[in-house]
Amino acid sequence: MNDNLLNRFSSTEPKKILSLDGGGIRGALSLGYLKRIESILREKENNPNYVLSDYFDLIGGTSTGAIIATLLALGKSVDEIREMYMELGGEIFAGKRNWWNPLETYRFFKSEFSERSLVKHLKKHVGDITLGSDELKTGLCIVAKRADTNSTWFFFNHPNGMFYKSNKNIPLWQLLRASSAAPSYFIPQSIDIGNGEIGAFVDGGVSMANNPALSLLMIANMKGFPCQWELGEDKLTLISVGTGYTEYHKHSKQIDESWLLSWAKSVPDMLMQDSSWQNQIMLQWLSKSPTAEKIDEEMGDLKDDCLYNKPMLNYLRFNICLSENSLNGLGLKRDFTLRDVKSLAEMSNASNRYLLYEIGEKSGEIEVLEKFFK
Repeated sequence: MNDNLLNRFSSTEPKKILSLDGGGIRGALSLGYLKRIESILREKENNPNYVLSDYFDLIGGTSTGAIIATLLALGKSVDEIREMYMELGGEIFAGKRNWWNPLETYRFFKSEFSERSLVKHLKKHVGDITLGSDELKTGLCIVAKRADTNSTWFFFNHPNGMFYKSNKNIPLWQLLRASSAAPSYFIPQSIDIGNGEIGAFVDGGVSMANNPALSLLMIANMKGFPCQWELGEDKLTLISVGTGYTEYHKHSKQIDESWLLSWAKSVPDMLMQDSSWQNQIMLQWLSKSPTAEKIDEEMGDLKDDCLYNKPMLNYLRFNICLSENSLNGLGLKRDFTLRDVKSLAEMSNASNRYLLYEIGEKSGEIEVLEKFFK
């Protein structure tokens, strides 16, 4: 751990956190938002080489968000990550298992995609860098789910963390492979977590932290964690970037007539959306967010419901609804249909990655304002 990073963790300067959702190939949409944030900061700092690790004191993510978060924490620019991400996404979701291949038949029943391309590209871009490496320019938190104990794990590079000593030598590629091991998409990742114990890890998105924003706030402030950063609207900023969300509209008859398979396919997405909205409710309740969304008819946007009547943080959330109305309102040179929306919502459809980036970039131009970065 280099002294600059340790000083950054312990300084009393206002702290800034970046949170990145999971969402498969839809992480390309997040990159579009991040490009806008980086561009604003470069202009503000009058530095064309300014990167997000220069600005944020902690960058955390789940699944695809963990991959992007790690590359950002290593000091990569958004353009560099975009190039890597497009290559990675194009290959890993093309590597479906072959039922007829005797070497793959057994694993065909365990996961839809082969993990080989994912591992190859993760090793290519992060090599043998470990969680405790000096190459990390800022705080990093990778969220994964330990399936054999049903517990959510936060792999954090703070040297005073309770589990840092046992985790610091774990290669980042293993942690990213674990955080991205979505059940049915990829097989679990086994990791040696010390003392001769092996943990079986799956995608952090099958926890309450697919949107890790609230968890990162807890890590930043709770006494059980090493940061213990001070709360306050002028002392802590949390920026949360999503991968797009869908509107859930079905006729009641469709629900009545659902079969086991249709429930199996729809329940994970329902739970992920519930978790994300619960994060949104809590964080809007703790702040007076200028990007607050209307939750429902009863709650509204919670701007007049700030807990304790005093904002505990400055909270910004950027995430577009993947609907015909929202997408057609971006001013892109195409008309989006319901069929397009369904295609974009599919988290393993790599053919959409460039369009998703374009959607995120355009959304960023509309939603991410210069005044948010004074």
